[in-house]
Amino acid sequence: MATSAFELNDEQKQIRDWLHGFAADVMRPAAAEWDEREETPWPVIQEAAEVGIYSLDFYAQQYFDPTGLGIPIAMEELFWGDAGIALSIVGTGLAAVGVLANGTEEQIGTWIPQMYGDPGDVKVAAFCSSEPEAGSDVGAMRTRAVHLPATDEWVLDGTKTWVTNGGIADVHVIVAVVDPELGSKGHASFVVPPGTPGLTQGRKFRKHGIRASHTAEVVLDGVRIPGHCLLGGKERLDERLARARERSRNGGGGGERVGNAAMATFEASRPAVGAMAVGTARAAYEIALDYARTRTQFGRPIIDNQGIAFQLADARTRIDAARLLVWRASWMAAAGRPFDAAEGSMSKLFASETAKDVTARAVQILGGNGFTREYPVERMHRDAAIYTIFEGTSEIQRLVIARTLSGVPIR
Repeated sequence: MATSAFELNDEQKQIRDWLHGFAADVMRPAAAEWDEREETPWPVIQEAAEVGIYSLDFYAQQYFDPTGLGIPIAMEELFWGDAGIALSIVGTGLAAVGVLANGTEEQIGTWIPQMYGDPGDVKVAAFCSSEPEAGSDVGAMRTRAVHLPATDEWVLDGTKTWVTNGGIADVHVIVAVVDPELGSKGHASFVVPPGTPGLTQGRKFRKHGIRASHTAEVVLDGVRIPGHCLLGGKERLDERLARARERSRNGGGGGERVGNAAMATFEASRPAVGAMAVGTARAAYEIALDYARTRTQFGRPIIDNQGIAFQLADARTRIDAARLLVWRASWMAAAGRPFDAAEGSMSKLFASETAKDVTARAVQILGGNGFTREYPVERMHRDAAIYTIFEGTSEIQRLVIARTLSGVPIR
């Protein structure tokens, strides 16, 4: 008998169950405390490192799962535990993806291990793309990187914002403008090593949700880094810029789907963000379902009321549909199939909107209890708001999908 293409194998089931146990036993009990403290949960990250969850080896194993499902399985279970703590655990991964998407093999081997450290000395990393005037519009980026040929150094100046682990990271990956005339095609990514003078933390943001994850500005003031910190190397950058200039002189034409370093990172990470949203939605749904089964009004459980039952039915349907979109996009990426219909953006869009919808339903089902911090659905509802904003807003996802379907180049 044929099996589903998305039927998990025994190893995947074991990893899923192991992660679920960590999320239930370690993350859930700590979630409310770190949400209130609005601080990085270093003890939980440390425990994740000790058991092997926060490590390069673990994420590499999931990243190179030939089915593509390793990362979405991991993201769903960790974010089922708690979104804020989970983002502190996996936030380094975005910087790692930035290096994987743009770096040479030597750079990948050099920098990614330094991003994680080891269980006795845990480190974190940060990916810095957004700016005060350049969020969804990456073409408005102003952070500059200027090459000094005499010393083969780069000098970075500018301010990045909304940076997960910004300022507290050991390794920062910075997207900067190297050729302003080329717009988003004139960007490149750089690694700023630990302790580099001129990189400082700006203001730390106090957020509506995911409050256990550190988000801050990163200020770059005359930051000097050696030439080997340019991801991909100078020769590859010069070749790419030359092609972009030639296309510009010829009136554009065609264009790459992913035209710059930031977009390459986001394109690779969107299904993973969708999986995060699925985890949060599932957590809120399960709490609402249990509550509806046990809460009685007018002499019967409230799930016996059609108004409640139908909300739960719709929530479960959306969650399963979102997961399938995420898994499809993840499988396509692993199989090397192009996102001809922007399947990566589809998965992120639908899963993000699902998380907001389902967590709102959960608060409503719990009624007054859902509005208090005594029940976690209140926190989950706040956390879910971020999924339609970061790594490409829902509006940007719709734009990407529409342009892909119409054949208009994505800039």
